Amino acid sequence: MNIVHSYLFFSIRFAGGTSDLMFKIAKAQEKQGLNPVIYSGDYQFDYDLAEKLPNTKFKITKSCFDAAGFSIMPNLKSEIESDKNNIDIIHMHVYRTFQNYIMYKFCLRNNIPYIMDAHGAVPYATKKVFLKKIYDWFIGRKILKNAAYLIAETEVGVKEYLDVDPSINMDKIKVISPPFDTDEFENIPQKNNFRNEYDINNEIKIVMFLGRVHHIKGNDFLIEAFADLCKSRDDCLLAIVGSDDGHMDECKKLAKDFGIEDKVLFTGFIAGNDKNSALVDADIVVQMSRQEQGAWAPFEAVLCETPIIVSEHTGAGEDVKRVKAGRTVPFGDVKSLSNCIEDIFNNYEDALDITKKARDFILNKMSMNARSHEYSDLYKKAIEIKKKNT
Repeated sequence: MNIVHSYLFFSIRFAGGTSDLMFKIAKAQEKQGLNPVIYSGDYQFDYDLAEKLPNTKFKITKSCFDAAGFSIMPNLKSEIESDKNNIDIIHMHVYRTFQNYIMYKFCLRNNIPYIMDAHGAVPYATKKVFLKKIYDWFIGRKILKNAAYLIAETEVGVKEYLDVDPSINMDKIKVISPPFDTDEFENIPQKNNFRNEYDINNEIKIVMFLGRVHHIKGNDFLIEAFADLCKSRDDCLLAIVGSDDGHMDECKKLAKDFGIEDKVLFTGFIAGNDKNSALVDADIVVQMSRQEQGAWAPFEAVLCETPIIVSEHTGAGEDVKRVKAGRTVPFGDVKSLSNCIEDIFNNYEDALDITKKARDFILNKMSMNARSHEYSDLYKKAIEIKKKNT
């Protein structure tokens, strides 16, 4: 089976979880003997990461205006047309993109089925709302309606699709929570590598965020709650681990305004074994996203045996509750988050017991090796349906 994955960026450092998941799906599909092809723009393309997928083909297209927030690929149409005889299905990642528009029109012309996998990109949020609504009016809803299937990572994701278009056939929406590439977590790093790197002694308790430093990730709320925690104890450090995606300066200003700048560490992007070392050395990992499809980074923390807290109204909250992997708090409730962190510190053995049980569940029931067939099974159904209807 020849599968095209289309996403604007191929860089975990730059684009975060979507690129990471696409990489891991392609890696699993290589193991299955399938033929994944990744179409990506050239902006921030990670060639070192691509080398880790020796049996995946890459189609790297010149992309323009990326720094301004618009990824336009003038040559994409001709490039995908030249490959039309070698494509069985297209798996589109994220939603409102120029790339998906071109892929959608291509699929219609050539009678090729496609899957839409929005990864939480459907809600209008707070930026470019007018442009998003214009996109939906002219093309977005058509892309959703004509997809063979829509993948949602949680029931929150299902609702997000229906909020944009309530007429979508529910049979088309399939919930596939992202499987985890657990290979790298079978043997987690020894403790104190991260602490030694940043000269943090073992008496300090590390509260950590892992991910893009973006407004949607809610680190402003986390910093405020951490400042409240510091009123009652002086043995904590907040480590914000991730690359700047437009919110770093505001977070640094908040830390200064609250008088805790000496207690907040901004590491920048950390990947691979170094990232896992950070998670191992953290005492709690906190993700307070305003919206989030799933508990990706928090579950990585669980796999490193570190307790977690997430915002309860999100897909991440849904995941954590379902797996009983940690604690959830209402977004924006500073006192609840501060008290939750304090309570975990005061009952840490109980928190570790919950975490270790959740780790076993993720390793045995949610691994990419165990669940990658869920994607290929969906592809097969989409291809069969398309053949029946032609």
